[in-house]
Amino acid sequence: MFLAAKLDPTVAFVSVLAILIIMLGLILKRFKQPYIIGYIMVGALLGEHGVGLIKDADSIHHLGEIGIILLLFFIGMEISLPELVKQWKLAVIGTLLQVSISVLIVIGIGYIFNWNINRSIILGFVIALSSSAVIIKIIQDKNLITTRIGKNVLSVLLMQDIIIVPLLIITSVIGGKEEPIENIILMVIGGLLVMAILIYIYIKRSVKLPFASKLENDHELQVFAAILLCFGGALLASAFGLSPALGAFVGGMVMHVSKATDWIYDTLHSFRVLFVALFFVSIGLQIDFEFIVQNYVAILIVLFSVYITNHLINSFILKLFSCKWHEAILGGALLAQIGELSFLISSSAYSLEIMGDFGYKFTISLISLTLLISPFYISITEKLLKRHQKKKIIRLGGHV
Repeated sequence: MFLAAKLDPTVAFVSVLAILIIMLGLILKRFKQPYIIGYIMVGALLGEHGVGLIKDADSIHHLGEIGIILLLFFIGMEISLPELVKQWKLAVIGTLLQVSISVLIVIGIGYIFNWNINRSIILGFVIALSSSAVIIKIIQDKNLITTRIGKNVLSVLLMQDIIIVPLLIITSVIGGKEEPIENIILMVIGGLLVMAILIYIYIKRSVKLPFASKLENDHELQVFAAILLCFGGALLASAFGLSPALGAFVGGMVMHVSKATDWIYDTLHSFRVLFVALFFVSIGLQIDFEFIVQNYVAILIVLFSVYITNHLINSFILKLFSCKWHEAILGGALLAQIGELSFLISSSAYSLEIMGDFGYKFTISLISLTLLISPFYISITEKLLKRHQKKKIIRLGGHV
């Protein structure tokens, strides 16, 4: 009793969080599954719909957003801009085509069930967006970043991060809320500024940081310099109404072409692991087990439909833009889930009363479950593709 009275709730939370992540992590490692699943499960277990240990879910989510900024910054440092530019047709045309098809499919379903056209459009937006956080982490873990399918998937994800702004504006217009003209002008200026930076580093191919050599042997200042380089881009993007993660990614690309910045990776890597984990924990916090159990039939049907629809649409688009079929099918699986940016559209639609309480809870449950299931779904797709390839090789060998 005396010991319990002395326990600090924050220390207890961090300790329990670490213990559970290690336990689940070891199990997942045994079955060769990504740690993302464990992070989401820990969040679901500790949240208000689980044992209730985490009371302030918003704070965890805000900390998690730091992880996404760090993740995109690191990916930017690994990407060659000239290589990424080669994927522009897929990024622009493919993403717009994918969103349009998703919206049309949901409108068709909504027509059958007498849904309001506004709700159908919003749900189309929701299911069209994939998860940058989950997929970038997975393709990084699987060393696919520099492969053709990795570059194609990454280009689609980045374009989705860009189009979230117009999708949110459309959502506001549908809900009867007019976006101030100054906000739209600011976003356009921000977009042009990002384009100008990308064009500059594309032409120059090299950027020299004035203070890099002075920090080479000063680890303490390196920590703060690396944080500034990462979050400076995120802050600049958010000031113009753009995604902070997009700004961090552009900042990472600037670092890619700069000299003497190898120390950035070593300095920020541990921060990235911690805060990315907190982001996925925050997703788990939103899973309401009671609501899922009460509506499991409808959720399972929609969950199955979302995966099949997204997988088919994205596979077709990737095949259309030069991928081989086995690459397109894997890419379709990677992009099949509903992404974290869909939370923003759902929240906006709910606040504008386009979506009611039930629809909002249903959508949040659906997004969270697709993120949890996604690594399993990708692993199963990979195994089926490998089995098919093996049978094909055996069959061809048999004809020789």
